[in-house]
Amino acid sequence: MDLENVKKVINAYADVHAVYLKEAMTAERYYKNETDIMFEPKKSREKAEKDASGELVTHDIASPMRNADNRIPFNFHGLLVNQKASYMFTVPPMIDIGSDASNKALNAFLGDKYPKVCKDLCVEASNKKTGWIHVWKSAEDGAIHYAVVPSEQIQPIWSKSLDRKLMGVLRIYHDIDDEGSEFDVYELWNETECDTYKVPAGRTVMDGLEPYCNFILVEGGKSTQVNTYQHGMGEVPFFAFDNNNVHTDDLKNIKPLIDVYCKVFSGFVNDLEDIQEVIFVLTNYGGADLNEFLSDLKYYKTIKVENDGDGDKSGVSTLTIDLPVEAREKLLTITRKCIFEQGMGIDPDPQNFGNSSGVALKFLYSLLELKSGLMETEFKPSFGRFIRCVCRVLGITIKDDVVLQTWIRTMVQNDQEMSQIAQQSTGIISQETIVRNHPWVENVQDELDKLKEEKAAVQAEQKQLYDPFGNQQLKQKQDPDDPDDPGTDPKKVDS
Repeated sequence: MDLENVKKVINAYADVHAVYLKEAMTAERYYKNETDIMFEPKKSREKAEKDASGELVTHDIASPMRNADNRIPFNFHGLLVNQKASYMFTVPPMIDIGSDASNKALNAFLGDKYPKVCKDLCVEASNKKTGWIHVWKSAEDGAIHYAVVPSEQIQPIWSKSLDRKLMGVLRIYHDIDDEGSEFDVYELWNETECDTYKVPAGRTVMDGLEPYCNFILVEGGKSTQVNTYQHGMGEVPFFAFDNNNVHTDDLKNIKPLIDVYCKVFSGFVNDLEDIQEVIFVLTNYGGADLNEFLSDLKYYKTIKVENDGDGDKSGVSTLTIDLPVEAREKLLTITRKCIFEQGMGIDPDPQNFGNSSGVALKFLYSLLELKSGLMETEFKPSFGRFIRCVCRVLGITIKDDVVLQTWIRTMVQNDQEMSQIAQQSTGIISQETIVRNHPWVENVQDELDKLKEEKAAVQAEQKQLYDPFGNQQLKQKQDPDDPDDPGTDPKKVDS
C-alpha cells in the first residue's frame, strides 16, 4: 500500500483508538486492584502568607484533624471477571468436527495451551470489550501457530454491511531493536498480506512513518528484506471474541459502585485513626503542663483547678465524637449487594451458601449464567471461524462443514444430592449419561472403559465358578493356611 494511504488509514482511526485505549487500560487497572482511590490527590487546605518580598502567597497545609490518608482498594471487578472465566473455561469448549481422525489432528494443533487461551480470551473480552486470536505461519519451521493478542494493540476495520465482516486489522505495538532504538510498529493486515511500518521514538506518523523491513523474501536463491508478507491464510488471520452483544466491558456497570465502596471504607478507617475516643477540655487548670495533668489523673485519679469564686466555670469536661457506624455499615452492605447484582456475579459471603440444595445453588448462579450465556453466544461463531480457518490451512476435513461445540460450566454443587440422583436413575437413563453427570467423574470415556473391564472380569469369574451340574460351588482353597479362604473340600462335593 502507498505510504500516504497508510498514513491516512492510521490517522482515520487514531482518535477512536485513543478513546478505546483509555477505557481498556482503566478496566485492566481495576482488574489488577488499582482503583481510582489509589491515585486521588491528598486533601489539603490553603494558607495565605507573605513571603520575604512582602507578596501574599498561598500554599497547601495538611488539616490538623485529618492526618491519616489510607487508600484501601477492593478488587470486586477482578473477582467478578475471574468468576466468569472459571465458570466458563475451567473446562474449555470441546470441539467435534465429525471424525476421530480429524478431531485428533485438531486437538494436536490446539495443544496443551488451549484451556489457557480460552481463559485469556474471556479475561481480555471482559476487560477490553473484545478478545483477539491471531493465527500465523512461523518463519523458522513453517508451522501454524495461534495466540491471544493484547486487545489494546488491535484496531479492526469492519465492513459497512450488516454481517460486519472484518476487512482488515491495524496492529500497533512498541518495540526495541538490537541497537536499543525504540519505535512503534504498525502492521496493516488484509485477506492476503501484511504490510509493516515503523515510527521512531519522538516522531509522529505524518513525518516519521517509514517501511519496516522485518520479513525475508527468498527468490532465485537470493534473500532480501521486505516490509510485505503474504500470509496465505485466505482471510484476515485475526478473530474477534466480543464480550456481549452491546460491545461493553464488565467494569462499566459497577465502576461507580466500587469507587463508592472504596471511599466510604477508606474514610471510615481514616476517621478511626484520626479522631480520639475522648478529648479533655480543661478550664483554669492549675497544673504546670499537660504531662502533669495526665500523671495526676492516672495516679491520683484527681486534678487541681483554680477557682475565682462564684460563677466560675473552672473544671474538666470531656468531648466525645460519635462516628456514624450504623449508617456506614448499612451503606457498605447495600453497595456490596448492588455490585454483585449489577456485575451479575455471586457474592462469596459464606452465609449465602450453607448446606444448600442443588436448586438453591443453581439459583445463586442464575445471574452469572445469564452473563455467561451472552458471552457464549458471541464466542461460538468466533470459535467456528477460527476452527474452519485452521482446518483449511492444515488440510483437516470438517464433515458437512459442521463444527460442534460442547460448553461445560464449572460450579459449586451438592455432591451427595447429585450422587443420589445418579443412583436412582439407574435403569431409567443410559449408563453413559449417569457417568457423565456424576460429580466424581472427570474423564467419561475412561470411566466407561473401566466399567466394561470390571463387568467383563465379574462375568469371567462367575463362568469359572459355575458348576455344570447346576450347583454353584466354591473353588478349592488356594491357600490352606488362610482362614478367610473358605474353599471347598473335594471329598464333600457330590459327584
